[in-house]
Amino acid sequence: MPSRRPARTALALAAVALLSATATACGDTGGLRGAGPTTTAVSPTRLWPDLRPASSPAYPYDVATRETVEGVPVPGGDIRKVDPVEVVEAELKAHPDDYGPKGTYHATADRMRQCRPGGDRGRCPLLKPYHRDLTGDGRADLTLGFRLYPTNQTAVRVYTVEGRRLVRVLADNDALLGVELAGRALIERSPADTSGYEYRTTWVWDPDERAMVFSRDEYLHVGDGPHVRRTPSPSASPGAR
Repeated sequence: MPSRRPARTALALAAVALLSATATACGDTGGLRGAGPTTTAVSPTRLWPDLRPASSPAYPYDVATRETVEGVPVPGGDIRKVDPVEVVEAELKAHPDDYGPKGTYHATADRMRQCRPGGDRGRCPLLKPYHRDLTGDGRADLTLGFRLYPTNQTAVRVYTVEGRRLVRVLADNDALLGVELAGRALIERSPADTSGYEYRTTWVWDPDERAMVFSRDEYLHVGDGPHVRRTPSPSASPGAR
């Protein structure tokens, strides 16, 4: 299971003004009009050069998580033939501290029963699965999402096939506004504490880690909107490497 940072690093907001001068013709001469004096370039100034470097990160953050999914067959090595319900049920079984009767997400296990034939699909926490090659091996991978009841968080998972084994290569829980696939990147949008802003976290495949790794965290202005507060995800048991 993943563990999100308890708090995001404070992001400084900088306003950058870009001035452009367009060359214009003057009369019929075809001459160029000067744009004025050029600002002298200033090299970066290093602050506090004697500051002792930190020996450990400020916040724990899983750069990559891998876990082999036990008990879920991959017929013919084709991930499109894997049952998403069985995949989520395997995670629930493997992590009773999170999904058991006293777990943070205990209601998810109760609702997963509704995902089976004859159940109430409106109460099923599993979202629509998507297949796309995110690892660059030319084969489809599986992206799953499911609601983590009784919280307002959503689990985002990515799986690939190695041999005939299903391997989870991304596991993240967060309060989400939306999730996007852009090329081979997965982007999560989350509400920020400040009105009109949101976080965007990008995950990409790392062949050395053999997992989807945290690549970029952005704090973006998206327009005026209602003040929303992001609920931090509690720490959970780390996934096996």
